[in-house]
Amino acid sequence: MTGTNELRALTSARGIAAWMVVLYHIRLSVAGLPDAWVHVFAKGYLAVDFFFLLSGFVIWLSWGPRLRDNGWRDVPRFWQKRMARIWPLHLFVLGGAVVLALALTAAGRHDPAEFPFGELPLHVLLLQNWGFTPKLTWNDPAWSISCELAAYLAFPLLVRAVDWRVLPSWLVASAGAAFLVILAAVMAGEPTLGHDIARFGLVRCLTEFATGSAVCALWLRWKHVVVAPVLAFSASALTLAGWAVGLPETWTIPFAFAALLLGLALISGKRGNPLDWAPLLYLGEISYATYLSHFMLFVVFKLAFVDDAHAVPPVLIGLYLAMVLGCSVALYHLVERPAQKWVNAVQLPRGRARALGVG
Repeated sequence: MTGTNELRALTSARGIAAWMVVLYHIRLSVAGLPDAWVHVFAKGYLAVDFFFLLSGFVIWLSWGPRLRDNGWRDVPRFWQKRMARIWPLHLFVLGGAVVLALALTAAGRHDPAEFPFGELPLHVLLLQNWGFTPKLTWNDPAWSISCELAAYLAFPLLVRAVDWRVLPSWLVASAGAAFLVILAAVMAGEPTLGHDIARFGLVRCLTEFATGSAVCALWLRWKHVVVAPVLAFSASALTLAGWAVGLPETWTIPFAFAALLLGLALISGKRGNPLDWAPLLYLGEISYATYLSHFMLFVVFKLAFVDDAHAVPPVLIGLYLAMVLGCSVALYHLVERPAQKWVNAVQLPRGRARALGVG
């Protein structure tokens, strides 16, 4: 995740979060699932908020000081590596969705509301959730990847605007909190963070991503402070308690997840950490493939195996989950990693670098 063993717990947490999104999307289809579990899985969409915070954390750790110290000359390489990370697998899964839509069209079963061919160019370019479309279509989870692209493009501006390293800790924490206050203010009156994603998804990503970068700066300062993990987890638990008793989700969950992220980073690498378990680490490594493929796979699965999409027998749900895991492994090793290496190996022309103002 970062090139070190220091943050293995965050890799595992990413894998758990990806599977919470999977369970969120299938919760209403599992025959006989107890209501208590339906309600738990119904909050799985919040894992995306953790993703945004985690992404800002990791990008600041890997690139923040480098872009700040080296000026603009490393920006093209930064963008290239981020595109290599997100675009190839997105295009592969989207291509599968296009094949499915064409097959449904040939069979007279195409739903233009779910697979609008007119919006396809926006999805190819990962611009679909920048305010150009009214609802999620094609591969629904890719909305967050669209917003991540915006965060990557804006990140060099954040780096140039503020250097977390030279600010006092109280100011770094206050700035991170201010981003989340902006999010809550923009979404004032909305029932959940997942409401109207086409409208609010972009600001949700940008503010949480920026906060994640501030959390990373705090971790770099506090990672050897003995009491810091206790304080971080206590802050997260207190904020979650406020949510549980009725405080707005838009005000509580981002703060709780930011504190949770800090706590998990602080305990990463500690002896006996259950998040260091090898299978969890591997789920984290393949989590992008899990996240990006599971939705379309469930669409295909229901078409092939299910008569009643709202009452899928547990044995078939088990088969689907096994298929998600198998596809995640295959996509990670056969598509995601090879394509990432190929794109990263492309050398930017020197003339292109000069045109971007970095030569």
